[in-house]
Amino acid sequence: MSAMTRVDRAGQAESDPVDPPDDWVVRLSVPGPTRDEAIALLHALLVRAARHQVGRMAEAHQLGEARREEIVHATADAATVSVLARVGAFEGRSRFTTWAYKFGILQAAVEVRRASWRTREIDLYSIPEPVSTAMSPEDFTEASDLTHAVRRSIEADLTPHQRRVVISLLVDGVPIDVLAERLSTTRNALYKTLHDARKRLRGSLVAQGLINTVETRKATP
Repeated sequence: MSAMTRVDRAGQAESDPVDPPDDWVVRLSVPGPTRDEAIALLHALLVRAARHQVGRMAEAHQLGEARREEIVHATADAATVSVLARVGAFEGRSRFTTWAYKFGILQAAVEVRRASWRTREIDLYSIPEPVSTAMSPEDFTEASDLTHAVRRSIEADLTPHQRRVVISLLVDGVPIDVLAERLSTTRNALYKTLHDARKRLRGSLVAQGLINTVETRKATP
């Protein structure tokens, strides 16, 4: 392994003591063979980051080895581009490789979730009941009442499109990119729909006395 980087037992990337973090910035900023070599080393680091993250996600195990490897390398490619675009923003608060490694981790998590939802049906209408585990009877009753109130409000106060977006993103945890593709829309449009739907739901719950105005103000972005 290059003297520039290593990965510790927990999978976290670190710089060698002989290779100070700012050396990465210099190498990646100077055109020529030095930069090409640094990019290759960065890409190898991000392959390891992606493989580490993919290996620890349960959803990834259902995708098959070939698909996992595709995700690892696609993630490393995308994360490398992201790091290169942000080299100038590196402030040296941590080792460069630690900072860069996070790009691989986050990108891999997004890609795995996206891939796991590609072939799954999206339930656009159901809202689960609260789970009683570790709840007192009083807390469970309160949570159940709130769940039913939210369900009624979703049915009565939201448009069909708002209902689909709220349930998919907030209840089922569908990645926004996947939902945008399924609904033939954009991320920004879904964020706007979600914002409007949340505003309507809060207004309805306040009117029913289930949450107060102070809580609503605190929750408003």
